[in-house]
Amino acid sequence: MLGIGEKLADFEITGVKPGFNAHEENGESAFENITQESFAGKWKVIFFYPKDFTFVCPTEIVAFAKLNGDFEDRDAVLMGGSSDNEFCKLAWRREHPDLDKLPMWQFADTTGSLIDSLGIRSDAGVAYRATFVVDPDNVIQHVYVTNLNVGRNPEDTLRVLDALQTDELCPCNRPVGGDTL
Repeated sequence: MLGIGEKLADFEITGVKPGFNAHEENGESAFENITQESFAGKWKVIFFYPKDFTFVCPTEIVAFAKLNGDFEDRDAVLMGGSSDNEFCKLAWRREHPDLDKLPMWQFADTTGSLIDSLGIRSDAGVAYRATFVVDPDNVIQHVYVTNLNVGRNPEDTLRVLDALQTDELCPCNRPVGGDTL
């Protein structure tokens, strides 16, 4: 598994734009290729979940999405995805009321190339619940991985991003915007 201080390898995945529920809306495609060079000058918070249309995954996606504005305030792009395809993600947005018009990026790593380059494929063949906080130079600054059955705390990911961006020493459990040492 790639870790702190390592650079993201080159990748290309299909992004599903925020706010879209259909493959085309108002003449604009819901899809856009995302590479390691996308979102120049921004931090990236990339989180993986095992599969669309499951039970734990939407709880995490919704919790991350509720914090999307906070991530944007920190010049970070929030992206969540799995190896399921982009059409599956749109269908899930239409079918699950909490995912309707999801205000953040999703991605489809259908070949598993990003999953494999990060080293987060489980024995079940899907991605572990992995979160990577990547700086604007594509260097990994934080990694958090849980097993397939355990959801994450997106508020803690925001707390870690906030602390990383201070470039200061941050005490244990420092709240977002809290004092540094």
